[in-house]
Amino acid sequence: MLSTAILAITIVVLILTYLRGKYNEYYWKKRGAAFYKRNKTFGPLWEYLIGERPLFQVFNELYWRYEKEPAVGLGSFDSHGLYVKDPTNIQFIAQTDFQNFNHRGVTVLEEDYLANNVLFLHGQKWKLIRQKWTPIFTTAKLKNMFYIIDKSAQDLIEHLKQHPEKLSGNTYENLSHFSTAALAAAVFGITTKSTFDSPFRVMAKQALTPTLYSNIRFAINSVSDKVSQALRLKFFKDQESFFIPAIKKVIKQRKLDNTKRHDFIDLCVELQNNGPMIDQETGYSMEPTDELMAAQAFFFFLAGVDPTTAGTFGALFELGRHPEIQKRVQDEIDAIFEKYEGKLTYDAIMEMKFTDCVLNEGLRLHPPIGYNTRQCVKDSVLPVGNVPVEEGVKIFTPIYELHHDPKYFPEPDRFDPDRFARGEVNDMTYMPFGMGKRLCIGARYARMQILTMSAHLLRNYSLVTHIQKGGAQFKKEQFQVRLKNCDIELIPRQH
Repeated sequence: MLSTAILAITIVVLILTYLRGKYNEYYWKKRGAAFYKRNKTFGPLWEYLIGERPLFQVFNELYWRYEKEPAVGLGSFDSHGLYVKDPTNIQFIAQTDFQNFNHRGVTVLEEDYLANNVLFLHGQKWKLIRQKWTPIFTTAKLKNMFYIIDKSAQDLIEHLKQHPEKLSGNTYENLSHFSTAALAAAVFGITTKSTFDSPFRVMAKQALTPTLYSNIRFAINSVSDKVSQALRLKFFKDQESFFIPAIKKVIKQRKLDNTKRHDFIDLCVELQNNGPMIDQETGYSMEPTDELMAAQAFFFFLAGVDPTTAGTFGALFELGRHPEIQKRVQDEIDAIFEKYEGKLTYDAIMEMKFTDCVLNEGLRLHPPIGYNTRQCVKDSVLPVGNVPVEEGVKIFTPIYELHHDPKYFPEPDRFDPDRFARGEVNDMTYMPFGMGKRLCIGARYARMQILTMSAHLLRNYSLVTHIQKGGAQFKKEQFQVRLKNCDIELIPRQH
């Protein structure tokens, strides 16, 4: 009896899956868009879930298969998906018609406290939080934070000198320790005795390392809002018990100390002292609770640690493969150190023009994030292709693919920092930190941190990139672009 029931349920599920796939194909054909037929019901998310490739590589294959199409319909279980390829359409979504595409495309539960942050939220909540937290990354605040970031970089260099066995590999992990220490100190005012002894690093690895469960949760959230909500799926449940009490403790102590450090916690205290946060334009208000403060802190921390580490590693990886370009960078860095009497300042970092071009080119070849997501909140029409987009449609837009398209970047696989000095780069196709009104809020901070670490590292070491047999490959990640099968060796320089 039980086996008969299971068989009947299986048959029903297969029929419904088949019918949903046929409907998805009909839906996009009726709207004049190409349709990705490989999996008509679950689209690229299914290939990611059962395969070993990162999702951006699945999209990369789709990008070139439909090279001449401005947008491609995707299979999805209840909310339709659309892969938007044309740069004009992408700008339309991110900037021109932003009010109809302000949703990140992620379903967040109210009780998923750490997920209620400026990255995942949308609508009035997102707008108000974005308004209130943008001031932390002004030029004045970045200058105030610089000495802490610089100190964290110096600590890493000193640690490497005391532990020469770490020079021969695992460079990504070493850079990640620096990013963790710098961010925790500069943004939250939290320091530890050692850069390599931080509970925040353990938490960040736990939150960012893909698991079978996190991949399934991510796939469900991407193809079905209803199922995700029904299952009460939470993104960061495991991190709540550590991070929320930690931020609460720091906020409480800062209020008692009544000291100013011009960091994120100062802003939290100021917002809480001022009472409800109110959008002057709409009158919408939110209470600046400790949980809401912790959610924003959590986002800044994760967004500041892993993408910054990846951005640094990508640029250094290429320098280790191109000694002639590395020499030009080291000459510029040496000259800056000599000009500023062996020390770095915020202004000194801003003078490293060629090093900045190297960073830009590294971020082009190795963007920290492979694609962007949005969700339509009100019916619209994409200008190129005249594709109708209804409320609820989930949008995926390429980053990695645009950065490697010869139409926009001649010889896209060649590491050529001078393409930025020559002014050959178009903002519509270069977007390592996103585009438009949801551009990464901490992009300027990330650039400063990457430049500071790179300057200290290249001042003290030369780089040699090692790629194992099989060539450079990528880890299976949900959003990120992470190299594997390769590393960077650090060779002490003689001054």
